[in-house]
Amino acid sequence: MSTSPPTTLRILPSIHEVPRALWDGLVDAAAEPFLEWTFLAALEDSGSAAPERGWHPRHLTLWRGPSLVAAAPAYIKDDSQGEFVFDTHWAAAAERAGLRYYPKLVLAVPFTPATGRRVLVAPGEDRAAREAEVYAGAREFARAEQLSGVHVLYPTEEQLPGLEACGFAMRLGVQYQWRNAGYRTLEDFLARFHAKRRNQVRRELRAPLEQGIQVRTLRGDALADVDADTVYRLYASTVDKYPWGTRLLTRDFFARMLTSFRHRCELVEARRGEHLVAGAFNFRAAHVLYGRYWGCFEEHPFLHFNVCLYHPVAEGIASGLSRFEPGAGGEHKLTRGFEPHLTYSAHLLLHPGLERAVRGFLEHERAAVRGGLPQWRAETGFKGEA
Repeated sequence: MSTSPPTTLRILPSIHEVPRALWDGLVDAAAEPFLEWTFLAALEDSGSAAPERGWHPRHLTLWRGPSLVAAAPAYIKDDSQGEFVFDTHWAAAAERAGLRYYPKLVLAVPFTPATGRRVLVAPGEDRAAREAEVYAGAREFARAEQLSGVHVLYPTEEQLPGLEACGFAMRLGVQYQWRNAGYRTLEDFLARFHAKRRNQVRRELRAPLEQGIQVRTLRGDALADVDADTVYRLYASTVDKYPWGTRLLTRDFFARMLTSFRHRCELVEARRGEHLVAGAFNFRAAHVLYGRYWGCFEEHPFLHFNVCLYHPVAEGIASGLSRFEPGAGGEHKLTRGFEPHLTYSAHLLLHPGLERAVRGFLEHERAAVRGGLPQWRAETGFKGEA
């Protein structure tokens, strides 16, 4: 009985150490678009996910001879910025106990709170076995480099049993997402609301027309003439409003998206005549839309809801999207037809005392999150949800 040759783990300081064709040969629908080689390379090459910004690439790759059989984007982190799984209170507790929390290792897509496969495995391979090898390699690398632990951010639900079997503790989060319940038209979607909420949504939908604003989506080749400076200014207009806001992405990142990754991008524009007043830069897989970067140059009532929520939903219904993830946070999404859905992360701390403390915290947090789901669902305004 023949057995496959053993695999070799290689930890690489850049995505460029792996040929694009080999990496993308592992990408499936559960990994698109953010685990594609071009997206990860753009983060590195643009200086966004770079050592000077606290992201040190250490991509985990499994090889069998010249064949790449599994891979995971991974980074040593000097802080927790750009992760959207908030663990700074763990870091503070570790510091009070005289323990070092940073640096740590994360298996994640920088600046991207979107669920997706976090370990890629070649077709025909034993997925569970290869994932376990990657997790074991990550743990041993963290131990050898004296990192505090390993964190897997926004994996799919399918990957959770494998992570738990490898000793990771699960953390639950909540995002408000739109799911297509077989809608044929926007009216089908609106019909799910109670009358009072439905009338409010209709008023908000009418607002752009009453303001003389037109909303449209540009995608694919229609993005060829879009100026990267304009998209970057939209992005910066939002983060610059807040004292804690940080420009995590560079102008060059958006330029690279508009050239080499255009087939995965969408720009929702709001214009009054020729004047751009607001926009949202989004990403799309075959059947899933990911809302990412909103910005505006003028403030208008309900414009944010139309550009970031209603217009993408209407187009998603028309094109047969199955899901729309508009990003982290934003309880205002609940009353506009976006329902609460669980997100996941997995955590392994190498210091026994810190590991016990974090596991205890997560046990209580999981119970609180699950206990809150019925109330969040009731706030959607859908019939039968109150």
